[in-house]
Amino acid sequence: MTPRRKKTKASHSSITLAIDIGGSGIKGILLNQSGQPVTERIRIVTPQPATPQAIVPIISEIAKSLGRFDRVSVGFPGVIHQGLVKTAPNLHASWPGTNLVQELKRQLKKPVRAANDADVQGYGVIKGQGVELVITLGTGFGTALFINGHLVPNMEIAHHPFRKRQTYEVQLGASALKEVGGKRWNLRLGKAIELLDRVINFDHLYIGGGNAKKVTIALPSHATIVSNAAGLLGGIALWADPNVRLPQTTKGPGKGAARKESPRKKASKTLQKKGQGLS
Repeated sequence: MTPRRKKTKASHSSITLAIDIGGSGIKGILLNQSGQPVTERIRIVTPQPATPQAIVPIISEIAKSLGRFDRVSVGFPGVIHQGLVKTAPNLHASWPGTNLVQELKRQLKKPVRAANDADVQGYGVIKGQGVELVITLGTGFGTALFINGHLVPNMEIAHHPFRKRQTYEVQLGASALKEVGGKRWNLRLGKAIELLDRVINFDHLYIGGGNAKKVTIALPSHATIVSNAAGLLGGIALWADPNVRLPQTTKGPGKGAARKESPRKKASKTLQKKGQGLS
């Protein structure tokens, strides 16, 4: 069943299929030229093993379920340069060397742009003023740095040493949260925020990702928890449309709390099947 399209005055404008590939879920939504959703969100559990051969067909099925679109934006959990995957630490080891953009162009018959998922989420929340840092708390630990609205590309703070000779990703990823529990994980997060502030001297910090809802510590006044929906809504910015004004997805500073997300649509039986090989 095709998700019901929301009524929009900009139905004649370019429609963007926004895809967010994560270690636990693959999400898709259609956005109008102003970055507003025109369908409900679809979320499918990431297949295991999370190979290109399993994930690309799921994206194709999500695209078919959502309906007509003109272009595609993809947030990918790793370094991606000119469409080519360089790293994918929370997916399968076979991803590096895959030209994701070319493969999706071939499958979807539409122009495609892709970037690191934290970068895409950042585009959905930043103000374009000063030094803005985005961190995403999900399967791993994502980061994106913007200076006056301009992205500093391919910055992987996640794999830098943090504490006890371990990286930010090892200490703050989903596995660490499960292993040490919410209280200790939050204490680690507080230390990470303090350290990143001393090193980067950011004007504002945005905290997103699926585990942002687990944040319970008091945040500094220049830190904000943002909706996980920004990982999709920021996809419109990959097309650099000067008329875009992205929807507000930020929450006020303070203790973390669960946030309302876009409605989820249950996967069809086709989408629940394992992906077939790339043709």
